[in-house]
Amino acid sequence: MEVASVPEIPSWLPELLADDGVTELYPPQSAAVEAGITTGESVVASVPTASGKTLVATLAMLSSIERGGKALYIVPLRALASEKHEEFERFEAYGLSIGVSTGNYESSGEWLADADVIVATSEKVDSLLRNNAPWMDDLSCVVADEVHLVDDDHRGPTLEVTLARLKGLAADPQIVALSATVGNAGEVATWLDATLVESEWRPIELRAGVHYGQAAHFDDGSTEELPVTSGEKPTEAIVRDTLDDGGSTLVFVNSRRNAKGAGKRLAGVVGERLTADERSELAEIAAEIRDVSDTQTNDELANAVEHGGAFHHAGLSRRSRSLIEDAFRDRLLKVVAATPTLAAGVNTPSRRVVVRDWRRYDGSVGGMAPLSVLEVHQMFGRAGRPGRDPYGEALLLANSHDELDELFEQYVWASPEPVESKLAAEPALRTHVLSTVASGVARTRDELLAFLKETLYATQTENAAHLESVMDDCVAYLDANEFLTFDRSDGSLAATSLGHTVSRLYLDPMSAAEIVDGLRGVSDPTPLGLYHLVARTPDMYELYLRSGDREAYTMTAYERETEFLGAMPSEFEEARFEEWLSALKTAKLLEDWASERDEDRITDDYGVGPGDIRGKVDTAEWLLRGAEQLAVELELSVGPAIRRARKRVEYGVSEELIDLAGVHNVGRKRARRLFDAGIETRADLRTAEKATVLGAVRGRTKTAEGILEAVGHPNPSMAGVTEPGSDTSGGSPPADGQSTLGDFP
Repeated sequence: MEVASVPEIPSWLPELLADDGVTELYPPQSAAVEAGITTGESVVASVPTASGKTLVATLAMLSSIERGGKALYIVPLRALASEKHEEFERFEAYGLSIGVSTGNYESSGEWLADADVIVATSEKVDSLLRNNAPWMDDLSCVVADEVHLVDDDHRGPTLEVTLARLKGLAADPQIVALSATVGNAGEVATWLDATLVESEWRPIELRAGVHYGQAAHFDDGSTEELPVTSGEKPTEAIVRDTLDDGGSTLVFVNSRRNAKGAGKRLAGVVGERLTADERSELAEIAAEIRDVSDTQTNDELANAVEHGGAFHHAGLSRRSRSLIEDAFRDRLLKVVAATPTLAAGVNTPSRRVVVRDWRRYDGSVGGMAPLSVLEVHQMFGRAGRPGRDPYGEALLLANSHDELDELFEQYVWASPEPVESKLAAEPALRTHVLSTVASGVARTRDELLAFLKETLYATQTENAAHLESVMDDCVAYLDANEFLTFDRSDGSLAATSLGHTVSRLYLDPMSAAEIVDGLRGVSDPTPLGLYHLVARTPDMYELYLRSGDREAYTMTAYERETEFLGAMPSEFEEARFEEWLSALKTAKLLEDWASERDEDRITDDYGVGPGDIRGKVDTAEWLLRGAEQLAVELELSVGPAIRRARKRVEYGVSEELIDLAGVHNVGRKRARRLFDAGIETRADLRTAEKATVLGAVRGRTKTAEGILEAVGHPNPSMAGVTEPGSDTSGGSPPADGQSTLGDFP
């Protein structure tokens, strides 16, 4: 089907797509059009990666807007939201407005009311529904990207309830769900009242197979020699072979440690094959990475990048990950070793994909467990990019002939598992029960049950009584903790003022109950006490206790027992005491960060990466903001103490630097240098000697001007100002040393 013949799309779209070389639709895209994607019909598109799912969404959204509507594009990850926002921004040249929203769960997003296309994470959409964003009623098209993630234990329930809520809006919006190939796409389509478009078609050939011995064995029955030389590992041989053919390789491993080791080692294979221009460009990227963070891990990453390789995992800062992804897409980086999270993340295609580790640690089984077929097929789907690769290949690695046969049976020839709802677990359901009542969707027990019967879980289960039982347990818990009231005589439900606040703040009710219990009866909590309080909530993923940690943190617990908000469990309550100590370890990390301890020391002491610190800091700042508002709701006097602790962890500074660190472009290290130079407040900064400010930012003129402008200095220009003791011969200023965590100002 030619793009020009697609009904109800904007007149300018065919020409725009033609500029990208797209004049005809792929078969799955044509099938989606025939199913009514551009005439308002709901569709589930279950097709392989790189088969054009985004264009299916684009056709649906733009045709809906052409009819006077408004479109919402839901993604599972913030990084994907940024990627899609950038992709859709080109429509602004044709008069459309594109908005993106991923954070601030307390907001109703009024600024999005005028946007034609809104890109948001499922958590943000859920929070917008809780905060009764009025423009939600204007939605005519809702796209759910990666909808198979309803199967995910953590994100799945939120996506599922959010889609159930959107499906029930008065406007009855068109639902377009994009999915990898799964075993029960028809069931998902039935749940969403949508037509199923299912296909195995790909624009370029993808061969999958297993490497064993000296050859690659493929699913089409062919075998190709791919020798491993003496002293060489199979992944090195595959990377070398791919490079010789002008391609790139993405290697999936099962842990951060393995990703780092493989990335560094494989960079050695690449280095000698780089051109002079590539070396120069990679050196620039490596320099940017070094500016992001001053940790050893970041330095090792930069060293690997200089040689054309990299590693990628959640422990890296967001900025470092973004630089790696961009360089790999541009084929400057020839190999990246990554943990499986990258397979479900941003667009990072390669010529070859190697699934080196098909088992990973699973705490629920207490050992190594095989990956699902769906996960492995998602990794496979990263191989081959239309317009860049003549083909794509995906390889698992076998250590024996029996394992060769096993991997073909278990993954290569296997069909992906069906997606299954995870909603009926009480921890997942309690927050959604509260939000459903607080937002007015359900005012009685019967209405609540009727809403839950619109979920995927209700579609899949034959045991309706189980969902009802879990729902009643959640209602009882919320009633007991004064988040809602339940009148058993008539079945009426109503959220209390406290319950409305908890739902609006996007807190797990169990987290809110823990915080409320800890704050009551306290007059002057310490930062550590507050950090420990939020660290032991379900919304904070605690740090694991390593060998030797129990004894050290037990000693700390007794030394600082008076600071804790709530009674410390007995050492004889093994499980509870372990959790308490894990929360204490997390709280100590936050305290170290808020005491200006160097980032590299924190990463070494706690065995984490810059991305982990950032994750803990972001979560703590959000939970403390919630605690602050709960204190106001309950008329407690601890609000100012919570605010100080929150600001300290947000900026990573001691209390005396809070005012300075909040200035745009200052941050923790520059704030300390300014303070030590006698500039202690914003007021001081407005009247400070410019040379002193320039010295504090290590000679960065534009940075100094930006800081002075931010505080309202009458003349922020640095023209003619020199850094005290500086060399005025024209040399470059020294490295600033300001960067921390990659994302802080």
